[in-house]
Amino acid sequence: MAEEQPQPPQSPPRREIVTGVPRGARRRPPAHAPARSEISEHTTLGATYVRALMRSQLRAGLGAVAALAALVGTLPLVFALPRAASGPLVWVVLGLLVYPVMWLIARWYVTRAERNEADFTGLVTDPAERSS
Repeated sequence: MAEEQPQPPQSPPRREIVTGVPRGARRRPPAHAPARSEISEHTTLGATYVRALMRSQLRAGLGAVAALAALVGTLPLVFALPRAASGPLVWVVLGLLVYPVMWLIARWYVTRAERNEADFTGLVTDPAERSS
């Protein structure tokens, strides 16, 4: 029978201790000051960013109000039709046409406002923070 050869004693696995962040993972300071700090420090550039957001939100709001005014403003013209033709037409317009159009206007406004805020957030966040 073959004799077993004595095995050298096995050493425990080597333990490594990490004492710092790897060089590639260290965060470099941004080449420019992030817009968020401009806003929080109330600088002229920060005020310009906020004013641009407010202007775009105001533009969206005025567009929605104008569309709603055009919708509601045409209703008296529909009601001014001769009584014989306008009887059922009034109820159809008020009950079936006005509310879905109002809902579409409101949905457009909400979508536009959310897009404005997303654009603003993308503008003011630091590119290094976006990647993480």
